[in-house]
Amino acid sequence: MRTWTPPRLPELPGRGQAPRLFNTATGRLEHPPIEDERATLYVCGVTPYDATHLGHAATYLAFDIMQRAWIDAGIEVRYAQNITDIDDPLLERANATGVDWRTLADEQIALFRSDMHRLGMIPPADYVAVTERIDRIAEAVQRLRARGLAYPVPTGDQAPGAGDDLYFDTRGAETETQWRLGDVAPYDRGLMELLSAERGGDPAREGKRDPLDPLLWRAARDGEPSWGTVLGLGRPGWHIECAVIAAEALGSAFTVQGGGADLIFPHHEFTAAHATALSGTPLAHAYCHVGLISYEGHKMSKSRGNLVLVSKLLNGGADPSAIRLGILAHHYRQEWEWFDGDLDVATRRLRAWREGIARDSADPASSSAILRQLRQALANDLDTPVMLATLDAALDRGVDDSALLADAVMALLGVELDPVSS
Repeated sequence: MRTWTPPRLPELPGRGQAPRLFNTATGRLEHPPIEDERATLYVCGVTPYDATHLGHAATYLAFDIMQRAWIDAGIEVRYAQNITDIDDPLLERANATGVDWRTLADEQIALFRSDMHRLGMIPPADYVAVTERIDRIAEAVQRLRARGLAYPVPTGDQAPGAGDDLYFDTRGAETETQWRLGDVAPYDRGLMELLSAERGGDPAREGKRDPLDPLLWRAARDGEPSWGTVLGLGRPGWHIECAVIAAEALGSAFTVQGGGADLIFPHHEFTAAHATALSGTPLAHAYCHVGLISYEGHKMSKSRGNLVLVSKLLNGGADPSAIRLGILAHHYRQEWEWFDGDLDVATRRLRAWREGIARDSADPASSSAILRQLRQALANDLDTPVMLATLDAALDRGVDDSALLADAVMALLGVELDPVSS
């Protein structure tokens, strides 16, 4: 799958530090192991049935900043992202709008690429659609079945030749692998069952061995797209898709698995379970999650419709750097609410920075010292609010090397201060 053009990344003097990151699985700030100066990152991509909203942008911006920190520390980064281009929400939206599901997916993928490019996000090296890996996902499910970790649940409405649905045996995996339920998600059983029902699971499905057991393979139904595989006709479940795509792109035990906080359970929990069952090793060293954004008093969601669309902001004349600043004013793990006036605040900050970078000062701040402070904040779990406050003070005063500081802001935050470029 085609990605987008990478942003400009100026090379800075010296080196930053690899950041300490909050690992959801352990509840601690940690330095995930990085071998041979090479970090690997997997971030769950979109289900392309609607346009990119600020919640998406905040997630991908957090991991864009993470990559910038690693790159500044002299670390090579391998970044992979999937596209869930076959899933129930996509099919439901296609049916509701009378648009072919493939056409809808292609349109929204193109819009997502455009939004990411315009926002200056570093693109993934591996950008993989689920429909490009159907056979390999099916083969992985077949391996789980051969190990006794997948079991059939009959369905009465499958298409001829489709067979049964296949589910992951959670209790069996706890016995046969090193994974244990709760390894990623620090939740009790009751909350897990509630979140499973809210986030794509089916805890009430009859015939399952455990309410939390996730779907691995959905047998074909009449009127639904399906693929002929070693499992018969059907399509993959959600978590196994990422387990296979991530392992293929990055190998096992990669550095960071990332996504929004709403993916902690069940998605990241069971992606880790599937990957461990398939490879014998953990999925990732650290699991990092981005706080959810609200708008109009509720979490921003497609189902509620309270979305602030990135493309609408950009097409309305918003500066991409201002959008980045509006998000970066909040720590990536924080839950917060976007207000319509936030873009104005970010635009004023951007204007003040651009004026400050060009200001002659009788007592300028040291750009080299500011760079050190920015690097220190970045190394502390990507503390962008501290970085922004540091720059507010420095650029209000003026700096002694505007070119250096402009490059630093571009390299570390992806914010363009060069008056010529702006």
